[in-house]
Formats: sequence, C-alpha cells, structure tokens
Amino acid sequence: MTVTVHDPRHDPAPSGWSDFVARHHLYPPWEYDLLGVEAWLSRNPPLLAVARSGDEIVGALAAMVCVPGRGSEYAPTRIRGVAPKIAQVYQPWLGGEGFFVPSGDADVLRALERGLRKRLGPVLAGLIYRNVPAALAPLMSGRGRVTRTVTPAASMLENRFGDEEAWLASLSRNRRKNVRRVDRLVAADTSLVVRFGPARSDVDGAVLAGLLRTHRAKFGRQPLDPRTPVAGEYLARMVRRPDVHTLTYADVDGQVQAFSTYLDHPVTPILQFWASREDRGHLYFDCHARAIRHAIATGREQLFAGRAKAAEKESLGFAARPMCVVGVPGPLVGR
Repeated sequence: MTVTVHDPRHDPAPSGWSDFVARHHLYPPWEYDLLGVEAWLSRNPPLLAVARSGDEIVGALAAMVCVPGRGSEYAPTRIRGVAPKIAQVYQPWLGGEGFFVPSGDADVLRALERGLRKRLGPVLAGLIYRNVPAALAPLMSGRGRVTRTVTPAASMLENRFGDEEAWLASLSRNRRKNVRRVDRLVAADTSLVVRFGPARSDVDGAVLAGLLRTHRAKFGRQPLDPRTPVAGEYLARMVRRPDVHTLTYADVDGQVQAFSTYLDHPVTPILQFWASREDRGHLYFDCHARAIRHAIATGREQLFAGRAKAAEKESLGFAARPMCVVGVPGPLVGR
C-alpha cells in the first residue's frame, strides 16, 4: 500500500480522485476544487492523504493542519515551520467525518495516518478525529488513544415513510398541527419569495456567506473551533453544483432573508447550512419540513441534519446519532 499527501493549494488532484469521489458518492466538500478553495481561505488549511493498493484508491483522509495560537485570519501559503502542529481529521462543512475507507479496514486508516505523519514530520504533536459516528470508533481506537462521546449527538431521520402523510402521521399531534400552521403562514406571506432547487446561479455566494457569518455571530464562537468562516467563493461554487439544492427565502426586492443548503446523496442527503437574517423560527421548521419532504419524494433512506437544536429536530422525527472524538498522541500516530 502506498500513501500520497496532497496540498490542494499547490498540488494537482490525485490521479483517479474524481472517479473515486463519484464512484462512492462522496459529498461535494470532498471535491478537490472545493478543498482548494477551503485551503486558500482557511486559517488552518487542509491536506488530503490518499491510500492506494496498486493503482486503486482504497481510502482517503482530510486533515486540517492547526497551529495552536495562530491568530491570523488566513494561514501561510505553505504548511511549514517548526511550530507544533495538530492534525484534525475533519470535514468542517460536513459536521465531521474527515476520512473515508470503503473496506472499513483499520490498516488502511493507520497507513493514512503514517503518510500524514511523514508529511508533517516531528512537529506533529497529535492527531484528533472530530465528530465521527460512534459506530466507527473501533477503526480509530487503540492503545494510548483517547475516545470521548460528543454531545449533543447528531440528528438522523430514518425514512420509513411511504409518503408525506405517513411522515406527518408519525409526529405528535401538536407538532403535526404546527407543521401545517407553518405551511399556511409561509404560503400566505406575500412578502416572501421561496425557491428550492439545484445548481442555483441566481444567488450570490458573498451574500450567503455574509448572512451565515451574521447568523453564527449571534451564538458566539465555539470553543476550540479550528474553522475559518465560510468564504463567499466557497458558497458560490457550492450552490452552482447539480447535487446541491439551495433553499432561499427572499423579500420582494430580492434580498435573501434566510437560506439553507441540502447536499443530495443516493442514501443520506445532508441538510447543511442554515442562516436567517431575523429570528424567524417558523422558517427554521419550514426548512426542515421541506428537506424531509424532498428526501421522502426522492426515496432517500435517511436525512442527516447536524447537531444544533436537537429537541426541535427530534419533534420532527429525527433521532440521536451518537458521535465521538478520538485523540491520538504524536508518537502513536499511525500505530
């Protein structure tokens, strides 16, 4: 098995990478061009490690290279220097799960770790797997590694519904009435123009990014969050993809008041970003109801909706999906 490590700022895409992404239906943030945009505009830029058996890609790992105390908005143009570094295995705009090993073979994951350790050298102080489904913990666990449960858990809807009415019937009476009330409110609101669809060329990525930053500022920065705010260029490329549906609520002048993105997938689509200019709680429920209805209509098995507002999502039929974080001291990376 061989492992190569690629810096999306400077290195060409790994041979066969696009075919690997397409064959395994990896989500858009795994596309190399989007990794490149994220890398250029990130405080802690990602590296992509790729494992091969012969010519076949058998696994991949995306790791944000973090320098503790780095205060600048953007990272240096090269990942170098003697400062201690922590590699966080993390896809920041997917809620975590920064590796993909189709075979579920722990040896492939260890090989990817060794490739990353070789690339970063002795300054690698440790490796952290962030927000990984607890079911995958055995792949990452081992002597000297620390595993902790992440709270709150992520939210997953199992689509056991034949149609929308079956979903509504599964809800509590109060929530069912509330969903229908929200439907009426949105339909009757002549000040709102609602649009949901793929490959949106009519929305401005910079506007969406600004709305997202303003929305998240209401809740404060998460402790030890390694991410840089989502860039307008990143969102501009994202929403123009055919496998990304964007929901916008705009006023009659065209100004976006709220939006969300839905990453399509044959099995488990992801309700990704949500932001609202004002505190319109009914639009949050409308957004989730639309995503659920779309997943049911297109026959998807599940819908993933992240970790925020777990109680509200539970009332719509989502259930907790246990997540964990795994820490690996530098000397044990790859072992």
